[in-house]
Amino acid sequence: MSYGWRMVQRDSETWRAFLPVRSGARQLLATAAVQLQHLPAGDIAPHWALHLRELNEAFDRLEELRHGHAEVREAHRATPVSPEEVVDSVAERNEEAWGYLDTWAVKGHVLLDLHAAAYKMPVRWVPAPAPAPTSARRTGRRG
Repeated sequence: MSYGWRMVQRDSETWRAFLPVRSGARQLLATAAVQLQHLPAGDIAPHWALHLRELNEAFDRLEELRHGHAEVREAHRATPVSPEEVVDSVAERNEEAWGYLDTWAVKGHVLLDLHAAAYKMPVRWVPAPAPAPTSARRTGRRG
């Protein structure tokens, strides 16, 4: 087996491994950003904000690659192409995505770190707002 083929396999496996995360990645990133804003400064690791930015950028690039490949796939449906061309297109997308997926593999733990820090924060009790006054009180009597 050649080194090139192993890289194609690695890239493909990495793309597939990220698929379950991809559907909720935007929400995970947004939640982590809110958590970061509400943590006390002393509880924030210096690299968290940077890692979140890098994850956001990597996810944006992954989505661009995904959309670009979807357009290529649609174009292939309109024009007959060989199976090799489709495989090459997928391999090219996966190769371009690998660095961004690696960012998620290496720095994605920041999402868990932020969640753990937010989970340890004391819950601040906020009283429920008083019910809005009504214009007519019911006393049980008919008048």
